[in-house]
Amino acid sequence: MALHRAMEDLLRTVTEKAIMPRFRNLAEGEIEDKGGNDPVTVADRDSEHMLREGLEKIIPGLAFVGEEQVHVDPSALDGLTGDCWIVDPIDGTRNFAAGKPPFGILIAMASGGEAHTGWIYDCLSGRFCVAHSGKGAFIGSEKVTAIPTGETPPVAAISLIFMDDAQREAMKAHIMPHYRLTDIPYCAAEQYPRLALGTNDVSIFERTLAWDHAAGVLWLNEAGGKAARLDGSAYRVDEWNRKGLVGAASPAMWEDMVERLNALEA
Repeated sequence: MALHRAMEDLLRTVTEKAIMPRFRNLAEGEIEDKGGNDPVTVADRDSEHMLREGLEKIIPGLAFVGEEQVHVDPSALDGLTGDCWIVDPIDGTRNFAAGKPPFGILIAMASGGEAHTGWIYDCLSGRFCVAHSGKGAFIGSEKVTAIPTGETPPVAAISLIFMDDAQREAMKAHIMPHYRLTDIPYCAAEQYPRLALGTNDVSIFERTLAWDHAAGVLWLNEAGGKAARLDGSAYRVDEWNRKGLVGAASPAMWEDMVERLNALEA
């Protein structure tokens, strides 16, 4: 499909020109903290600038909602209600700034608050994940069907970062003992593929910003896994400040985790 070829070319070019030259090569003053241990680098900004220009050439006229743009101008979030691009210019900036993997680029197209097309690009390996609503999930041209790890207990990546103290303690006492815990990659561009490719079985996300999750949720669901809110409702990009999201390698694993989580609220 011409759109996907154009997107892959753009992501590869941005990676080669704006991102990789700075990997393990950031000068003093080229890393800043946006607050709350949320770093941004000169590469994030350069990448977002190039992506905005490139996306406008691919499909002109769509609203642009980029992570770094929103940090400067929160009113850009208004674009999430209409036809828009949603862009994380470097997902996993914490890793990138520390000179380690994983990190990638996340892009989604959305209309009326729902993502319908998404791309996940691994800057180091070139892995190119594509999803379109109702048409399946792909890595390159190969269709992907989500598979669990097959391990007992199931493998879970549970981030406690954005939870309050009570939530953390409840997770440790009532959720984590039922799973084999694995590392948190601090990178949605890595976490969502892990949930489909037999690496992880389930993951919990507390913060659900659109640029972190729009592409990954769509891709995992199209692969036959499940990502949704704890009440079973679909993830919407215009509910960017709503908390709580579970992704899993299968609907059954999603149900099991959500049942446990909802029991905490009972």
